[in-house]
Amino acid sequence: MKLLQTVLGVLGGNAILAFSVAAFIVPHGIIMGGATGIGLLLSRVISLPLSSLILAVNAFLFVWGTLVLGKKFALTTIVSTFAYPAFLSVAQMIPGITELTDNIMLATLYGGVLLGAGIGLIVKVGSSTGGTDILALIFHKWFHIPVAVLLYVVDFLVLGSQIFDSTSEQVLYGIMTLVLETVFMNRVMLLGKSQIQLFIISDKYEEIKERVLKDIDAGVTMVHIETGYGGREQKGVLCVIQNRKLYSVREIVQSIDPKAFITITQINEVSGRGFTMERVYNEKG
Repeated sequence: MKLLQTVLGVLGGNAILAFSVAAFIVPHGIIMGGATGIGLLLSRVISLPLSSLILAVNAFLFVWGTLVLGKKFALTTIVSTFAYPAFLSVAQMIPGITELTDNIMLATLYGGVLLGAGIGLIVKVGSSTGGTDILALIFHKWFHIPVAVLLYVVDFLVLGSQIFDSTSEQVLYGIMTLVLETVFMNRVMLLGKSQIQLFIISDKYEEIKERVLKDIDAGVTMVHIETGYGGREQKGVLCVIQNRKLYSVREIVQSIDPKAFITITQINEVSGRGFTMERVYNEKG
């Protein structure tokens, strides 16, 4: 099942990438990074379909990456390396795909969002988009520079190589696309994983604990604390809940102790018993 989810995630992400490039990026001449950016650059001097140029770039980087990084790397990137050019070739044959909008700002917005969604979906299932990501991984192995830094460097070098044959607006829209892509990639990667953490300080902590355990069916951790002003030992109630349960928990706390001190924090990801693992109930519930 996990393998199936990974394959579907990689294929779905690459399909979104291909549609975005075919519908919004290429028709408006928006520059972009990655293997697609290299393909766009090469297409200006080599009369071959963009999908074929990207396939050649991806295949070269894939072979290089396999030689340097090993077979495990190859297994996680082989699908993206060859699926994306294939999907792009199909997407470019869709009738009217280049005419969805004649507004370059709309194309930038939709292109950036869909690119981020596609890449985020691929990374979310633990795979790689291949392409220039491979360069970053190779340089990381050789020079021990953080991968995130190398990814930005490579992308901006690819963007910079297209500046001399592009208008100033195309360059600016290209940078905007990259920013949107990064933002939405991070959003998609964390989609469904974010939770709310509450820390409740009240003299009626036992009653609050019991109500949260029974009424909300949420896990609770009791934290030994000491009040700052009075130096009195007490317990705080710590719990992590889904966003939709926040209102119910606050209502319970307020009904028990209107003076309770509550801090609410957004957490990007939660894992472990009760979240990514099945909850275990003891005799007390």
